[in-house]
Amino acid sequence: MTLRSAQWYAGDARNAYIHRAWMRRGVPGDAFDRPQIAIANTASDLTPCNAHLTEVAASVRNGVLEAGGTPLELPVVSLGETQVRPTAMLWRNMAAMATEEMLRANPVDGVVLLGGCDKTIPSLLMAAASVDLPAVVVPGGPMLTGTFRGVPLGCGTDVWRLSEEVRAGTLSEEAFTRSESSMIRSRGHCNTMGTASTMALVAEALGTVVPGVAGTPAPDSRLLEAAHGTGRLAVEMITADRRPSTFLTRASFTNAIVALAAIGGSTNAVVHLLAIAGRLGIELTLDDFDRIGSSVPVLVDLQPAGRFLMEDFHRAGGLLAVLREVRDLLDPTALTVTGKPLVDSLDDAPIWDPEVIRTRAEPLVAAGGIAVLRGNLAPTGAVVKPAAASPHLLRHRGRAVVFDSIEDFHARIDDPDLDVDADSVLVLRGCGPRGYPGMPEVSNMPLPKKLLEQGVRDMVRVCDGRMSGTAYGTVVLHVTPEAAAGGPLALVRTGDVVSLDVAARRIDVEVPDDELARRAPDPATVAAFADPRRGWERLYVDHVLQADTGADLDFLLGSSGSAVSRESH
Repeated sequence: MTLRSAQWYAGDARNAYIHRAWMRRGVPGDAFDRPQIAIANTASDLTPCNAHLTEVAASVRNGVLEAGGTPLELPVVSLGETQVRPTAMLWRNMAAMATEEMLRANPVDGVVLLGGCDKTIPSLLMAAASVDLPAVVVPGGPMLTGTFRGVPLGCGTDVWRLSEEVRAGTLSEEAFTRSESSMIRSRGHCNTMGTASTMALVAEALGTVVPGVAGTPAPDSRLLEAAHGTGRLAVEMITADRRPSTFLTRASFTNAIVALAAIGGSTNAVVHLLAIAGRLGIELTLDDFDRIGSSVPVLVDLQPAGRFLMEDFHRAGGLLAVLREVRDLLDPTALTVTGKPLVDSLDDAPIWDPEVIRTRAEPLVAAGGIAVLRGNLAPTGAVVKPAAASPHLLRHRGRAVVFDSIEDFHARIDDPDLDVDADSVLVLRGCGPRGYPGMPEVSNMPLPKKLLEQGVRDMVRVCDGRMSGTAYGTVVLHVTPEAAAGGPLALVRTGDVVSLDVAARRIDVEVPDDELARRAPDPATVAAFADPRRGWERLYVDHVLQADTGADLDFLLGSSGSAVSRESH
């Protein structure tokens, strides 16, 4: 076996001498003859959900050494979902591009990918798909369950709930502030079925995580054990030449979509899976999510769709127990990083708590997968998560109350004179990839204060942005084309009637086609769209694709491989 890293280290030429000498620093000479395993680490104090990954990396390092490899920790771009402004999604593609380029540019033969917070696992997988070196993911894991006043707190989900109760006048601001120190009990990412948990589990269903590892709580010692084993596996993957292109197939994405539906996962996974597939050259469309996943039963009773939290999910049997229940819906040909089919891991995967993980015979929701909507308001698609919506609103007509930006929304939503009632449809635009820029998680708009005080807790909301996987409500999101890309959402006016029919897969504004064609966006609408002048934002706005294809950059589609054509000089 000839190692890729030998292009740097082998031979007696001056450049080989330089590469070895500068890396030697106490390591034995034969370290350069071993597989060089990068540990792509997204740990950062500014990404609090990933801060513990340096400890996880140490376990990976031990496994790599034990298997005869040379571990090399590689800090990569880290995106803290709660910290980065204007939105972490703006930087996902940059993080993927930077990681891809660093893996390609350096003398590494394979990589272990350490991620947790929402955008880190997607960006790492996009990078790995493009550079196509042997790669395996270790998810950082969810936090343990915190409690407030004796009640378990769902990270994210209970932020939305408690903040609405403050606005409704049923919870004091002092009590809300006291709950803050209870929300985050330990290291790890959100303990609900938000985007972080979803992407870790979906990454396992794709085959990029050792089966049974995703969902292990961050403080659990078994995560370090799994990290150690993954380090050993990474060396084995080099010998077997087991690269993403050898095991990630359309069958893998079929299984990921089934898993996404069965766990009641985040709508954000749709955008991320489309982007990963785009890097692999695998044809995946929005319609595949509806066709494959919409009839899959939701089996996991977790917030925001249900009651429990990720610590309960792991205790109850985890992802493999869920997949065993829907085994007949999985593609048995899909392989994993182990070289074996995913379904081979399901024979001994019992459900230990049927309250948390339901059986197929008694699902949480009979058919709760993500639904894809189209209509004159979303010609190329929009999505809704029925399991997180109010059943009575899944078919609804109401007057639009339109907001041109999130700033416009915040300025007016609590105005007592706002012409809005419980049947209204809140429409927020200018929040797509180009318009914001970056497609923020603002689609689950807070309800008007005066309606909250009347007891209203859900309304139909329509937006070209995203929403947190921890959020809930009857929210139509990822509307494409977005308003800033010329989509009809830019033409909706307050007072227009919007009709939603999830069963029929429709979202429409009841305005005649000829009238819509005559309308032009209001100048205030256009003025609200982002117009960056320089840097990454400029590059992003000029090249970002729409949500229905994954919101990647147009020049990053496909795989470029690991070859570097020129020597270092």
